Amino acid sequence: MTARVLFIGEGSSDNGLVPHVEAIAVRKGLDVSVTVPDFGLLRLPTGHSVPDKLRAIRALGGGYDLVVVQRDADRGSAQDRRDEIEGAVGAEWPGLRHVAVVPVRMLEAWLLLDEACLRQVAENPRGRVGLDLPRGVAAEKIADPKQLLKDSLARASEYKGRRLSQFQKRFSQHRLRMLELLDPEGPVTCLPSWQAFVNDLDKAFEILSHGSCGS
Repeated sequence: MTARVLFIGEGSSDNGLVPHVEAIAVRKGLDVSVTVPDFGLLRLPTGHSVPDKLRAIRALGGGYDLVVVQRDADRGSAQDRRDEIEGAVGAEWPGLRHVAVVPVRMLEAWLLLDEACLRQVAENPRGRVGLDLPRGVAAEKIADPKQLLKDSLARASEYKGRRLSQFQKRFSQHRLRMLELLDPEGPVTCLPSWQAFVNDLDKAFEILSHGSCGS
């Protein structure tokens, strides 16, 4: 049997989480089919909120066993985001099991911990320029982890002038690639928000593996 999973992130570069979702399912001995809607291509009258996205996908038809919703905590609390997602799913798709993925403060905080991955994506894996990246839970206390990641990629690349300018324009691609390459057993495991992501998916897949998903 195959579990049908719907993934909804904040933007397309969040889709790098999908391989991690699939890997957790494999570890649980569960086959999954993950659907990642492209809301831009759908051209539906949908906004950017979780309820808007759920409403648009439900209107297209099709069934799912689980929806995985990623929303950064930003400057609020992780529990506030979890409650927001739970309320949205309950209102727009009653009965659909969900997992809330809530990085603190932003998903970029997860990426700042993997220096080797950052240097690889910066196209300078053997670079030695100092990056002064945060360590451990300090990553979740950075005021603007997205800007720090942008700056760190630029510094690690050691590009100058026009080449640096062109490199920086590809930040969304770099972010996606870093997320795909993120070592799930690496430094990110020290962060409570990553632990919650893995543990919540483990529990959801455990339930689905003993249920009637994919029937």
